[in-house]
Amino acid sequence: MTKTAFLCPRSTTAEPTQSFAGLLREWLPEQRWFAGKDRPVTDLHVLSMTELFPDCLHLLVHAGHGGVPSPGNTPWAGDCYQLLLGVREHPAPRLGRAVIGRVQDGPLAGRTVYDALHDPRSAQLLLERLRHPRAVGPLRFEGDAAQRVPAGLVPRLLDAEQSNSSLVYGDEFILKLFRRIQPGVNPDLEVPGALARQGCHRVPAPVAWLRTTHPFKATLGVLQPFLRDASDGWTLALEALAAGDDFTAQSHALGRATADVHLALASAFPVGRPGQGGLTSEGMTERLTSAAHSVRVLQPYVPGLKAAFAALATCDPGPPAQRIHGDLHLGQVLRAGRDWFVIDFEGEPSRPLSERRSAHSPLRDIAGMLRSFDYAARQRRPWRPEWARRCREAYCAGYAARAGWDPRKKHGLLRAYETDRAVYEVLYEARHRPDWLPVPMAAIERLAVRGD
Repeated sequence: MTKTAFLCPRSTTAEPTQSFAGLLREWLPEQRWFAGKDRPVTDLHVLSMTELFPDCLHLLVHAGHGGVPSPGNTPWAGDCYQLLLGVREHPAPRLGRAVIGRVQDGPLAGRTVYDALHDPRSAQLLLERLRHPRAVGPLRFEGDAAQRVPAGLVPRLLDAEQSNSSLVYGDEFILKLFRRIQPGVNPDLEVPGALARQGCHRVPAPVAWLRTTHPFKATLGVLQPFLRDASDGWTLALEALAAGDDFTAQSHALGRATADVHLALASAFPVGRPGQGGLTSEGMTERLTSAAHSVRVLQPYVPGLKAAFAALATCDPGPPAQRIHGDLHLGQVLRAGRDWFVIDFEGEPSRPLSERRSAHSPLRDIAGMLRSFDYAARQRRPWRPEWARRCREAYCAGYAARAGWDPRKKHGLLRAYETDRAVYEVLYEARHRPDWLPVPMAAIERLAVRGD
C-alpha cells in the first residue's frame, strides 16, 4: 500500500484505516452503490491507500461478509470499493451530510472522516489531476491529448440514485467514478473510446480517465462531455405519460439510435457466431433457479419460464453475437434536440467484468429497452399497457429500419431474453425496492402463462 505521510509518518499504512474501519463498516451498507445491503460487513481489508492531495485519501477496500478470505484466495476476489475520504479536524458545516464519523483512537483520533466527493475543494483538485495527467502512487491520471479541459470549472455532485458517483464540472464535463471495482478495463472507458474511433456520434467520447496498477490493474473513473441540454429517456417517457402524449415517434427514433450503436460496435469489436444455443439457455435457467430460491413468489412460474429458455435450442438463432451495451433501458439514453445518445456502457455491475466485455446477442439490449417501456407505463395509475405496447412496436420498427432485420421476427429469442431480464428485475426489486416488485412480476406472469 502507498504510505500517507501527512497522517502517520511513523506508523504502518494499516494504522490509519484500522482507526476508522468500524466507521466504514457502518457507513458502507447505507450507500446506494453498495452491493451487499442484505449482508452485514464483517471484514474490511484495505487493498490500497494513497494520499491524493492534502487531507484527502484514495482507498480501495474489500468488504467481506463472513470470515477472513481463505488461503490461496486474493482478498479482492469479492466486493472491492473505491472511496475518496476527506480527513479534517473541523469539516465545513456544508459537509454535514457527507460525514462518516469522528475517529476515536489511533493516529487519526479527533479527526472527522467524510466522503470527499461532497467537498467542492476536493472535487476541483480531482479535476486538476485529470487536466495534468501524471502518476500519483499506483494511480494513473491519463487523457486524450487532443481534448482540452478548461480550468476553474465549478463542480457539483449528482444526487440521482445510481451504482456509481458522478461529478459535473461547469455543465461541460461529467466524471463518473466507479464505486465497485473489478480487475480489468471497464467497458465504460473501452467502448466509448472504440466507438469514437469509429466516428459514432451517438456516444460521448472519453476525454480523460483514472486507473490503478495496485493491487490489480483496473479502471477507476472516466471524464466525458456533459450534454447539458439533454433529458434522459425515463424522464421524457414519464412526462409523456403524465401529459397523455404519444411517445411512438421518440421510440422509433430511439430504435434507430440503438441500431446505429450496435452496427458501430460490430465494426469496432470482433463478432461471434449467431446465438449461443443451449449455453445461453443453461445460463438463463441457472439464474432463474437461483432467483426463485431467493424470491418465493417466482416459484409458481418457474415451469413456464423454463419453457421460454428451452425454446432457444430450436428457435431462430438470430444475429451474430457481438459487443453490446449490456444494461440498456430508458435511463441509459439521453435526448438532446432531435438526437438520441447512449451512455453508461458499464453493463450490470453485479456481473463479472469478463462477462460484460464478452459478445452477446443484440436481442439482450433490445429486451432491456422493451422492459423499460413496461416499467414506465406502470408508474401511473391506471396502468397504460397499450402505451407500452405502441412504444415497443415503434422501437422495434425503428431498429429494423436501420439494422436490416426485425427483432419482432425473432419471437422465441426475444421472449427468452425478455424473460431473463424480468427475472433479474424481480431479484433486484425484492432486494432493493420491494414496492416495485409488482412491475416485473406482471411481466413474469405474462411471459410464463401466455408466452407473449
